[in-house]
Amino acid sequence: VPEIMPELAKEVRPDAILATGRSDYPNQVNNVLCFPFIFRGALDCGATTINDAMKAACVKALANLARKEANDVVNEAYAGEELRFGPEYLIPKPFDPRLIEEVPVAVVAAAMESGVATRPIEDLEAYRTSLHEFVNRTGLFMQPFIDIARRHPEKIVYPEGENRDILLAVQAVVDEGVAQPILLGQPEVIRERIEQFGLRLEVGGNIEVVNPAEADRDKRYSQFYHKLVGRSGVTVEGAQNLVRTNNTALAAVMVAIGDANGLICGKVGRFESHFRDIHDVLGSNQYISSLCPLLLSSGPLFIADSFLNVDPTVDEIVATTRASIDLVRHFGIKPKVALLSHSNFGTSKAESAVKMHRAAAILRRELPNVEIDGEMHSYSALNEALRNTVFPDANLSGKANLLIMPNLDTANIALGLIRSLTDALLIGPLLSGLKKPAHIVIPSVTSRGIFNMTAFTVAEIHRRQDLHAG
Repeated sequence: VPEIMPELAKEVRPDAILATGRSDYPNQVNNVLCFPFIFRGALDCGATTINDAMKAACVKALANLARKEANDVVNEAYAGEELRFGPEYLIPKPFDPRLIEEVPVAVVAAAMESGVATRPIEDLEAYRTSLHEFVNRTGLFMQPFIDIARRHPEKIVYPEGENRDILLAVQAVVDEGVAQPILLGQPEVIRERIEQFGLRLEVGGNIEVVNPAEADRDKRYSQFYHKLVGRSGVTVEGAQNLVRTNNTALAAVMVAIGDANGLICGKVGRFESHFRDIHDVLGSNQYISSLCPLLLSSGPLFIADSFLNVDPTVDEIVATTRASIDLVRHFGIKPKVALLSHSNFGTSKAESAVKMHRAAAILRRELPNVEIDGEMHSYSALNEALRNTVFPDANLSGKANLLIMPNLDTANIALGLIRSLTDALLIGPLLSGLKKPAHIVIPSVTSRGIFNMTAFTVAEIHRRQDLHAG
């Protein structure tokens, strides 16, 4: 119990800055903030002692972290508290996962500078990345895309630019240098929320803000949109009104014209509405489908198509599978494809089973160098021993990592069950088939998820450029 309770101290000095050892008051002084991470840094560099320079580096790292915006994990753990640097938030929270990557790096640097490190770490950024992987399971999986995006950042437009998670994600995007963000929204609202969340974004500086109400002053956007849909009953006035009031459609027009290179939306609103607005503007150059990468403790798993196509035909299943195979390869993973059904290698002649059977036959013929088989049960796809008891000659080894579902219901239900019953992390959904890069996240996506989608989208832009050049 504190000698003087914070409430009493505040009554006497309302401007007092207080810290206690208790978790039920702001600014908890807790050894867990420093000891584990000082030890980690000291051990990793083989420090012969823990000296004052290393302790001071720890303190400075904690102070710097307190000045940064709180991340998703901290905000969720302390819901209802305004975690912004100030009198009530001078010390990071003990559950902040960034402690493991910030403090040890500072401690190692201080140990090397003060001459007590027997195993100096030459590349501190690589060391930071290795620590980051302890708390961010998507880090290693997404790193190739992040590296590409850092080398070639592109303009990505976010229609929901006033949204808190979008702003937090954009802060990370700016910090990591993976894209040039364009936010749609009212500039004064965005400025207020940047201030409210303690972010370091600068309108007109490290971010561009486009006010939808004023974006079409020269009628360039509405004229472009009207040319696309004018023969579908949309008037000139209707096109002008739409680009002022529909941020997703406006963002798609910006991408189509070339004012942005890609877009990410979906944090607010229905997936179907966003998709319709995007598709009306960008159009498609092949069959459009979605792929959901899931990161499980056992490894990555990909599911298609959980968001778009209600009851695809044989040819559409083939097109979805082909597009999904390309995306899996884009992650640097060898695809092992199973077309799923309630039927197991011909045990049912139901229409849905026959559809998957025929699609699998076409794919095996057209893609002889890819491991593909079906139709099969889900447990046959994921358990080689069980599969071999039923059909030992299957064109599939080990566990399948790409599951193609017969319809939207099964794909969406399977995705929901896996996410609810396991520790799986979702990246996506990823859309394929649109003429320009655009992706629709789900409303529950975290700011880290939006960051990952940004890096993927920038990398996708460059992949398309390379394919076009080739």
